[in-house]
Amino acid sequence: MKAALTEKALALGFDLCRITAPDAIPYAAEQLGAWLAAGYAGDMDYMHATKDRRCAPHTLWPEAKSIIILGMNYAPAGDPLALLSDRSAANISVYARHRDYHDVIKGKLKQLASWLVAQAPETEVKVFVDTAPVMEKPLAAAAGLGWAGKHTNLVSRRFGSWLFLGAIFTDLALPPDAPEQNHCGSCRACLDICPTHAFPAPHHLDARRCISYLTIEHKGHIAPEFRAAMGNRVYGCDDCLAICPWNKFAQAAREEKLQPHADLLAPKIADWLRLDDAGFRRLFSGSPVKRIGFARFLRNVLIAAGNTQDEDLLPLVESKLEAESSLIRAMAVWAVGRLAPKARLHELAAAQQWREADPAVAAEWLFALEQEARHAS
Repeated sequence: MKAALTEKALALGFDLCRITAPDAIPYAAEQLGAWLAAGYAGDMDYMHATKDRRCAPHTLWPEAKSIIILGMNYAPAGDPLALLSDRSAANISVYARHRDYHDVIKGKLKQLASWLVAQAPETEVKVFVDTAPVMEKPLAAAAGLGWAGKHTNLVSRRFGSWLFLGAIFTDLALPPDAPEQNHCGSCRACLDICPTHAFPAPHHLDARRCISYLTIEHKGHIAPEFRAAMGNRVYGCDDCLAICPWNKFAQAAREEKLQPHADLLAPKIADWLRLDDAGFRRLFSGSPVKRIGFARFLRNVLIAAGNTQDEDLLPLVESKLEAESSLIRAMAVWAVGRLAPKARLHELAAAQQWREADPAVAAEWLFALEQEARHAS
């Protein structure tokens, strides 16, 4: 059964298929508890609410006897770090440059689960892909798909850091696979490249400092200390993944639905500043980017605009000073402060600052003027 299962998984487009037991990660509760207690989850309150279920797969389904972990390669064809030097282009994470992987993976998981039930009609199964409180990465490490890298992500000898994961829980008893050894050695590449120093120690991520968290999960204003470091990263960050030496063995993704959309490879920041809510929804239909909503998206684009040093973007940025969302207005002010000549900054501040009712936006005007005065002195 196990050999046939693997063969079917590969035929469906998965690149790895291995098995572990529901009780294979007894250390997870202590590690997750310490991470949450340190405050590293930021405002991801759902991590606290689902802690107990995440740590013990049996709580999701007590009858489960085996967990089948599937991996699908999504490696890019080129170096995702190359676009970071083009400040006129917006950069989004590799995983979001194509159709939402949840849809792709879940469909294939259901096909594999249906096949398994057909082979063993008394079997029951449940399918999970990053939308339920399942700790896929520790379970994948226990199943031997790879090991936990110092960046807290899974690393594979064959696919580097580029694996989407999914799980099938079953009440069928299947022989578990052995875990993979850790092959990171003394390498610190993923820790040292982080632009916001989000790793207080190897295997520890402070999400509050992580650009992926800030641009995707964080619903509020992004602190000034992180904005310049964000560069042109508008949705997510791949730095710690892309720098991993094990990526040299990875081949580009073979799944057709995971091929990048041409208009998401190097989109111009100017074009994205012209988007309205309807245009945003059309562009990102079927994409994970759509889930953050237009206001947070434009918040991120305005930060990227402020990092371009391109004064030609100023009219587009200025047009956002009257936006309904305070998230957008605040970052428009910050971008104006970065791009506008002194006279124009003061002119805009005189017109806008004193009628701004939102305290956070008003504080951005003060900050922009203070920064300009500091640079002038």
